[in-house]
Amino acid sequence: MSPQREAPAPAGDRQDLRADCASCFGLCCVALPFARSSDFAATKPAGQPCSNLRTDFRCGIHERLRDRGYPGCTVFDCFGAGQKVSQVTFGGTDWRRDPETARSMFEVFPVMRQLQELLWYVTEALALAAARPVHGELRRALARIDGLTRGSAGSIVEFDVNALRGEVNALLLRAGELARAHVPGRRKNHRGADLVGAKLSGADLRGASLRGALLVAADLSGADLRDADLIGADLRDADLTGADLTGALFLTQAQLNAARGDAATVLPPALTRPAHW
Repeated sequence: MSPQREAPAPAGDRQDLRADCASCFGLCCVALPFARSSDFAATKPAGQPCSNLRTDFRCGIHERLRDRGYPGCTVFDCFGAGQKVSQVTFGGTDWRRDPETARSMFEVFPVMRQLQELLWYVTEALALAAARPVHGELRRALARIDGLTRGSAGSIVEFDVNALRGEVNALLLRAGELARAHVPGRRKNHRGADLVGAKLSGADLRGASLRGALLVAADLSGADLRDADLIGADLRDADLTGADLTGALFLTQAQLNAARGDAATVLPPALTRPAHW
């Protein structure tokens, strides 16, 4: 059986941690840089609008991103940072109407994304009944991070996110270990392992630690990944066809979007099957 999950705490509600592009000023299309590669058809520096960004802040080739050479855009997830910066930090004033806000807004966005990602992970940990021994600390962390995301632009940019990530990661590690403790037998430890292109078809990875593992182009077809800890695992082009990800811990939509799967891939309920599968 997978770890029993309970309702997450109200702060950091999952809906607030999902991108709402209609409420964002196209920040991922402007604030972030990208280089011409297999992921992007052109090079764009940070702070410069993508040539495909329309005046209404929508992408002009959204439905054809992969065909037009922008698969990197399809796997990006801001965890709701775009709408929070746009509507909360800057109160709905966009950078085109008020150019003086542009530089500050673009500096806040990448920091906010990291904070929102941490909120996702902590919310995930709080949904694990088996992690109840650390729920108190997790709730305090959730409240602290949520408060930071609602601060001023200056306070967000100046905050040491790396130090916070270290503190929160220690809690997430404990939560993950508690959640995986029920898995029978010896649980594999592939934390940080280089598994690029690895042949793991049908592998028993139930309850395994794959934290930060490099699984680029790995063959995980039909693999048992139930209750595996996948926080930070690089799943770009990994084959997840027919894999069972029931109860997979700390898996994000961005990781799934970067991988390959099919109708037989079993996903956690909080995530959706990517359109390109």
